[in-house]
Amino acid sequence: MAARNKYSVILPTYNERKNLPTIVWLLNDTFVKNRLDYEIVIVDDGSPDNTAEIARQLQKVFPGRIILKERAGKLGLGTAYVHALQFTTGNFVIIMDADFSHHPKFIPEMIRLQETDDFDIITGTRYNGKGAGVYGWDLKRKLVSKGANIFADTLLQPGVSDLTGSFRLYKRDVLSQAMAKVQSKGYVFQMELICLAKSMGYTVAEVPITFVDRVYGESKLGGDEIVQYAKGLFSLWTRI
Repeated sequence: MAARNKYSVILPTYNERKNLPTIVWLLNDTFVKNRLDYEIVIVDDGSPDNTAEIARQLQKVFPGRIILKERAGKLGLGTAYVHALQFTTGNFVIIMDADFSHHPKFIPEMIRLQETDDFDIITGTRYNGKGAGVYGWDLKRKLVSKGANIFADTLLQPGVSDLTGSFRLYKRDVLSQAMAKVQSKGYVFQMELICLAKSMGYTVAEVPITFVDRVYGESKLGGDEIVQYAKGLFSLWTRI
């Protein structure tokens, strides 16, 4: 009899105390209703709003399901995933945002698609397929995001419609092997990760998702991140 799959959800947080309780509740509800084994690994980068304290309270509400790892400061999104991975016990890993941009309701479809052809990676896409879309962004941000994906697709030709997306399901060993080769630490991390995985021969399939802008808190994306994205893209282009 095959071993039961376990899904480890990695949630990097920084000032997400208002969002964390609801996203954790939604994750628990999704996994329980679909009879799936899971855990949530929260990596908090010293949030000034005491997100970590909320996480500790949630550990009492959902015993045995939440692993909290605290870091001293804001050390980058990529390093948060690398740090969290070593504490995961599932054979699959889900990476997503903690601010409701990614709704857990899409996870069962990701899992179903993965099982149809034993895909190595399932990625959520905002730009391809029925129902895909972005809500809550102004025209400027939509154009920046779409433009960044077109620019990356032109240079790298990865065959993935949403390179900058960060809602994905990975086989744990695939994520570990691809992550070992990643050089980026910030927002380019997601793009580099999936491009490297593709170049290593791993299979990728897409699930259409709706991306909704955060309700609470402020976006972490700024001018510095956009500059780092451009630099990282060209660096990746020279290596793949």
